[in-house]
Amino acid sequence: MLQGIDHLVIVVQDLDRAARDYEELGFTVVPGGKHPVGSHNALVAFADGSYLEIIAFYREATDHRWWNPLQQNERLVDYCMQTDDLPGDTNRLREVGVAIKDPVPLSRTRPDGYELKWIVSLTTGSHRGVAPLLIQDVTPRQERIPQNFKHNNGTAGIRKLTIATGELSAVERWCAAVLGQTGTAIVDNNLDAQGWRYTTGPHELEFLLPREAHSPLINWMRMFGASPYAATLYGDFTSFEVLESRLTHGANLTLGK
Repeated sequence: MLQGIDHLVIVVQDLDRAARDYEELGFTVVPGGKHPVGSHNALVAFADGSYLEIIAFYREATDHRWWNPLQQNERLVDYCMQTDDLPGDTNRLREVGVAIKDPVPLSRTRPDGYELKWIVSLTTGSHRGVAPLLIQDVTPRQERIPQNFKHNNGTAGIRKLTIATGELSAVERWCAAVLGQTGTAIVDNNLDAQGWRYTTGPHELEFLLPREAHSPLINWMRMFGASPYAATLYGDFTSFEVLESRLTHGANLTLGK
């Protein structure tokens, strides 16, 4: 069963610059190291066990999952969820029609030389970014995720992830299969959209379908397809704040209670 959001993926052109910008926003940013597939990352870890992965490329990697999306724009591009049964949840997703690959091993070498290893199942095609990629650690999870949870802006974790979709029935099927629950019907008047909300671990997933042509989600999906649209972070905040897109590198992030 899925146990919550492991991390959100934000793809950027220049990793060093993005790390500085997130630090300017009040986040503690830790260098993550290099993946042998051509990418490197920096991480913003939260007390709720989740984190933001800021990822870029140190060489051309045209076959990488997030290479082509980066050619369109920097942004929040994907999300990963924890599972206590990677093979089982992979099969359950496949059985309800989600295009997902068999589990494969991946790795990253931290700046201190420690090699991290894990196994992932990657969603593909139109399901990529709507249904999550799944992860299971081989090396200890606490080694993969920095243990620096204090942020000057007060962030403690991820409250919710909002995903733009053009179709809800498929979402209902796979959420029932791997979350074991029926969603709560919701309406978002700001986005002129409706959909379903699910709770998984300490996090919420919102899948929204635009109701009218002027919904911001219409333009988003026209440019990027159905995919993660925004994330709300929670913590010790006095008011809601939409973070400046220039500093988040296109990721729609809001600080909220």
